[in-house]
Amino acid sequence: MFVILGANGKVGRHSIEALRRSGAPVRAVIRNADHAAALQALGCDIALADIHDGEALRRAMREAQAVQIICPISPRSNDAGAQMKASIAAIRAALAETRPASVLAISDYGAHHTRDTGIALIFHQLEEALRGLGLPLTLVRSAEHMQNWTRLLPRAIETGVLPSLHHPVTKLFPTISAADLGGIAAQLLTAGAKDGLRIFHAEGPERYSTADVAATLGTLTGREIVARKLPRAQWLSALEQGGLSASYARLVAEMYDAHNAGRIEVEAAIGNVRHGETGLHRALKAMLGSGP
Repeated sequence: MFVILGANGKVGRHSIEALRRSGAPVRAVIRNADHAAALQALGCDIALADIHDGEALRRAMREAQAVQIICPISPRSNDAGAQMKASIAAIRAALAETRPASVLAISDYGAHHTRDTGIALIFHQLEEALRGLGLPLTLVRSAEHMQNWTRLLPRAIETGVLPSLHHPVTKLFPTISAADLGGIAAQLLTAGAKDGLRIFHAEGPERYSTADVAATLGTLTGREIVARKLPRAQWLSALEQGGLSASYARLVAEMYDAHNAGRIEVEAAIGNVRHGETGLHRALKAMLGSGP
């Protein structure tokens, strides 16, 4: 049985779809029973468990051949870092008791750094917590998700300006479609880590800049759209106006500071990059609702 935490999220859902296409048995772990029907239609066993309900989480993981986890993100939490650390502790405790045959964790580019990386530092803490379990472990460090642009697209189309925290706007950065990431994770999950630690990095078929995103969006909409660097002094207010808590906005800003310093990258000593197939044009077209 392959147990998928965060089964209703974009990455978890695509991992499940890939596993079910191969005929693998899947237990989807969700918090809300309203999401059960769609996952049952894919042939999943369903486990209801809040991440902080230790007993429910342990029940969900029992008899697992492998468990795929992703640290829950808390973008509106008053203390996002503390909440995510508590989630990591709860997941680790459940894994320590159930001891599945292998574990796969979705991590982040830059997770090898030990300071000053914002959200990526939370994933460093996730990796360290899981390494200490002594279980066969696969870490899939993900590049920035292409779908992160979704919330900015309507405003960019309306105004003709796409704001960027990537400085300069011509800087190429790694990015990946959530669907590709879920598929890569499923492949690695079924292969299994027989012992020890495996680390992979996952990004798309090529790297893009914010200027590339703006140009592609312009092509798709028939509008002139330009990328514009958002001044650092405006980051926190812009992120909070976008719906993030002050705590989470600080983590995002710290991550982009590290990004712009070239620190959110493949760990040079590891390498080991898996590439997805979805390019920027296809991903943005899907976000606009005009294609698969």
